Formats: sequence, structure tokens, C-alpha cells
Amino acid sequence: MDLPTPADLRERRNELGLTQSDLADRADVSQPLIARIEGGDVDPRLSTLRRIVNALQEAEGAILRAEDLMNSPIVSAQPDDSVHETEELMDQGGFSQVPVIRDGTPLGLIGHSDIRQRSGESEADNLGDYPVDDLKRESIATVEPGATIDEINDYLNHNDAVLVVEGGETVGIITEADIAAHIS
Repeated sequence: MDLPTPADLRERRNELGLTQSDLADRADVSQPLIARIEGGDVDPRLSTLRRIVNALQEAEGAILRAEDLMNSPIVSAQPDDSVHETEELMDQGGFSQVPVIRDGTPLGLIGHSDIRQRSGESEADNLGDYPVDDLKRESIATVEPGATIDEINDYLNHNDAVLVVEGGETVGIITEADIAAHIS
């Protein structure tokens, strides 16, 4: 990984038409620190350099955020909906999973794989009559609309989907397919 030189940072800032103060505000650092870094007088901590580079990327419009990637409005199931109703909802929309939401608050996810997994159990003769609350996965990842693609990718490494929550309300969902579609 090549780190930008002070000249690289100054050049990118000038190409974007940003003043040192503009960049400092965007990176949440002081303007004198930007001046000292660009002048080669100080070697910034890696975390400070990362904030400056992220601020430059954001100014370029190069950083994707959850609000850019999410599917909205969200299609969801209520905890008391039957498994059968939820399967129909997923089939009609072409979804492999949907979030389980009550009053805007995410409670979990339910997908075809969860239903198939439980259908092999002996008591699952009438699984379609069960409420989705009994079969949902409670382990869910949530982010705010401003979360970066890097943050979302970290969550998707361990989860099938990420829910986007703003002000306590679930406003979107992001899956690996959404990221792949946006990147390609």
C-alpha cells in the first residue's frame, strides 16, 4: 500500500478546489495541521492520514455510503406473520430473505434457508402456520445511512444482510448482491 506524500495530498486538495480549511473541516483536524502535513513538517498518525484521505475521497464523490446502496422502501415481515405468508411475500418480490420488523425496529431476518433448515425437524409438519418470530435469525447488523462501504463490507463478512436504520426506523437493506450490482 502506497501512502500519499505531502505533495500528493496538496495536489489532490487543489484539484478539488478545496482550501486547507475546507479539508481540515471535512477531516475533523485543524487547518494548521493540514498546512504542516502538506509542508512536510510533520508525519501524521495513520488514523489522521486516513481521515484526510477519506475526506478527499468523499469530496471526489468516490466513497459509497449505505444510503447510496440500500434498497428502499424496505419489504418486511411482522413477527406475528405466518411462515406461509412470509414465503409468499419473498416469492412475489423475488427475495431470498426479508427483515422481521415491528414498529420500525428490526428484530431479525428470515429467509428461505431458515425455513428449509427448520422443515427437516420432526415437529415442523405445519411449519407454514408458525409465526416468523419463531424462525427468524436474531443476529442482525445495522448501520446508519452515512456508513461507508468499508463498514458495510465488514458486517457482510459475517451477516447475510445489513439493515439501514435512521432515527430508530429501518429505512433500507443491503446485501452482497447490492454491492456487486453497484460496483459493476
